[in-house]
Amino acid sequence: MNTTLRYLHFANGTQRFLRLCYNCEKLSTCNFLKRCFNSSRVQQYATLGKKQKLHANIRHDEDYVDVREQLGEEDETVLGLYSGLKNHDRASLARAITLVESRHKKKKKQAQLLLMKILHDNMGEVAHSLSNQQTFRIGLSGPPGAGKSTFIEAFGKYLTGHGHKVAVLAVDPSSSTTGGSLLGDKTRMPELSCDSNAYIRPSPTGGTLGGVTRTTNEAVVLSEGAGFDIVIIETVGVGQSEFSVADMVDIFCLLIPPAGGDELQGIKKGIVEVADMVIVNKSDGDLVPAARRIQAEYISALKFMRTRSKVWKPKVTRISSFTKDGIPELWDTLCHYRKLMNESGEFVNRREKQLKVWMWNHIKDHIMDIFCEDQHVENKLPSLENLVIKGAITPGLAADLLLKEFMKKS
Repeated sequence: MNTTLRYLHFANGTQRFLRLCYNCEKLSTCNFLKRCFNSSRVQQYATLGKKQKLHANIRHDEDYVDVREQLGEEDETVLGLYSGLKNHDRASLARAITLVESRHKKKKKQAQLLLMKILHDNMGEVAHSLSNQQTFRIGLSGPPGAGKSTFIEAFGKYLTGHGHKVAVLAVDPSSSTTGGSLLGDKTRMPELSCDSNAYIRPSPTGGTLGGVTRTTNEAVVLSEGAGFDIVIIETVGVGQSEFSVADMVDIFCLLIPPAGGDELQGIKKGIVEVADMVIVNKSDGDLVPAARRIQAEYISALKFMRTRSKVWKPKVTRISSFTKDGIPELWDTLCHYRKLMNESGEFVNRREKQLKVWMWNHIKDHIMDIFCEDQHVENKLPSLENLVIKGAITPGLAADLLLKEFMKKS
């Protein structure tokens, strides 16, 4: 196996971002991790004290980074939350998500330790049975007023009634003025929020684009670690191109209302090209003819789209969250999708891609944080801003000068 390690150095070499690129045609990342973590030939482990801690699962060879130096040892907070998650404690899940959302330096390290433990458990389960994927991540987006919360309420109750445990990560937009968020999605799901087999977590975007939060990936992993086999991510109802949630889920569903007012919406690529399923909601009463018409329009539009999968062509279905019509058929279609994707190996490929996107999202966030906190940049910024305001230099040139100032140290 060829392993490439690339380091990006910032500040005085104290901040490093590491990209691990595994290039192997015959061995998937999941099987590779299984070999590294569970193989009997791996003999070298790190034993910390009397307890077998997380670092006992890390190989000591050139392919791995010594995480002890970066994160330190586990503490009672991490061990307590991990134990609570393994016991399917909802209060522990709530505290764990709050932990990963924190920007406090110590809590960020605790969050990474907790996530590594959960990810290791999840990877072991996936590698043990790739053909029988136990968890299912569903992304849901759509325009405001499409009925996303009402649909999740009806769909979630159907799933819990059939023995599933459902976690709903509802994302609300944050105010660009005050930074606050209403977090009101849970109030629109009164029955599901009282269901013992469901967990609803509203979170603010915090200015993050794409309809998701900065820590949505972390919340998904923690929810799965707490025993929830179905995770639904409801976005804020963004525009036609901002679908970051598609890189976090196994299937991305676009929920639309009938009689949206623009018959050409079904042809616009930004909406449809990332959707694996288009769901026409509110197909009841007087809106049934309109729902049928919009369904036909989207079916026609999808014929001109390039599919993301080799084995699956996006489907268009009609449902009613009010009467529950079409919801059992929708779940059957989703199960068929999961079966096809598992058998073809695309399910695992998407999970691997999600991990890579997750890593690079963190790199981008950290680079921006380091750039903004740099003393040289901070000293130069006011004068350059004034020059931009006066029209003496362009914003692009000012950005280049700031970047050059930042890179002088490296």
